[in-house]
Formats: sequence, C-alpha cells, structure tokens
Amino acid sequence: MTEIVIKRVREEPQEQDGVRILVDRLWPRGLSKAKADVGCRVPEAAPSPELRKWFNHEPAKWEEFVERYRAELEENSAAAELAAQIERHPKVTLLYDAKDTKHNHALILRDWLAYQAG
Repeated sequence: MTEIVIKRVREEPQEQDGVRILVDRLWPRGLSKAKADVGCRVPEAAPSPELRKWFNHEPAKWEEFVERYRAELEENSAAAELAAQIERHPKVTLLYDAKDTKHNHALILRDWLAYQAG
C-alpha cells in the first residue's frame, strides 16, 4: 500500500519524499522548477477555480469547502487517474503551496486518495 504524505512545495526536498507530485492548480509564484524538484504535476486534481476562489483560504468556510471539494473529486477523472498511478509507488508526497497547513486542499486530496486505495 502506498504511503501518502503532504508537504509544502517550498520545503526542502528530501530523499524520503518518494514521488513528489504538485497538486496545485497554479504554479507557485517565484519558485523555480529546479528548486521545487517536482516529479510530476496534476493541476486538474486541485479544486476548481470557482471553488478555490470561493474558499479564499478562509478557515470559517473549511467544513463546506471539504464537502464541495470531495464532491468535485468524485467526478474528477484526473484525480481518479492519480489514484491509479500512485498505487505503483511505495511513497508519494503531495505538494501544495498554501501557507495554512491545517486548511488546504492537499489534506482532503490525501484522505480521498487513501480511501480510493482502500
């Protein structure tokens, strides 16, 4: 079974990260591709632009954001493909750029992917 962890893309890459996958819809501003050390990028697995703008990183909207994003994931072919691809790796690190480590979409995506795996 694949171990799925999350971390901020601006943290130093570590050998134990396994496959590093950026799951933000937008490339992190001011971060070079070399410094990010991203194995692949799946922007389509991130929340839709409308949902991202509605949430606006406001913790008061967190519970509803979780529900809305999970609903999007259920209909998201890129997320389903990501779930299938990560099964081939012992460890995957989902990378995100949000400053808030407690209220970000990577937490939800990690849990959703783990549930898909089974």
